[in-house]
Amino acid sequence: MAESTLLDELLSETIVVKVGGSTWDSRDAALDDIVALQREEQRVVVVHGGGDMLSRWLDVHGVESRFVEGLRFTGEDALPVAVAVLAGLVNKQLVAGINAIGGKAVGLSGADGACISARRRAELGFVGEVERVDASLLATLLDGGYIPVIAPIGIERDGPQLLNINADTVAGEVAIALDADVLAFLSDVPGVLDSDGRTLERLSAADVESLVAAGTITRGMLPKVEACVKAAAAGCAALIMDGRQPGALRSALEGQVAGTRVG
Repeated sequence: MAESTLLDELLSETIVVKVGGSTWDSRDAALDDIVALQREEQRVVVVHGGGDMLSRWLDVHGVESRFVEGLRFTGEDALPVAVAVLAGLVNKQLVAGINAIGGKAVGLSGADGACISARRRAELGFVGEVERVDASLLATLLDGGYIPVIAPIGIERDGPQLLNINADTVAGEVAIALDADVLAFLSDVPGVLDSDGRTLERLSAADVESLVAAGTITRGMLPKVEACVKAAAAGCAALIMDGRQPGALRSALEGQVAGTRVG
């Protein structure tokens, strides 16, 4: 008897997909998989980044892109641009793309319905660290047959202040709050790579800790694996794969080798 795959096990369950800004030019391939899953009555949530596009629009507005230890600094002059680009342009282009190929999507940010409240990280300006995800609005949209498409903008817990939040972290916290079955990161690399550049197919939390300590996992991959470890501990299958490859998400769910599974 053949071994069951993740897709075999999913009967109207929840899949959180993080679409990276670096895979933006290849997003149509990912959207095909996302819409196909919705047609099969899977409950799909999309969280997106958009850092490359944000950098371009900051340049247009004459605002310097600054980073602190690989993390984007969002100053008072950069915040309005970040909100406009992430919650506006990027979000609505993704929603339009999904709807254009037969899906049903609704775009929102973490500020809508107070979905995502965060603590401000003062050393990064108006950047937040997720404190709480209220998944009630997301659940309502899923129950109504929609794909929520979430921009990584949240609100400060004790006030109306908008905050820019790392999208990888948002995806992991949303997956945990929804008790999702799968958390999938569509990135611009084949998965987590070892020191020789080879893709690691499976990693435990201890493996991740060792690779981080050795400096093998750094920068943009770090929040992804941290989100995966946390989600896996909550019972979620956590995957990182190359979102530029057509059918990558589907292949991973069907058990074909496609990236790295954490946990």
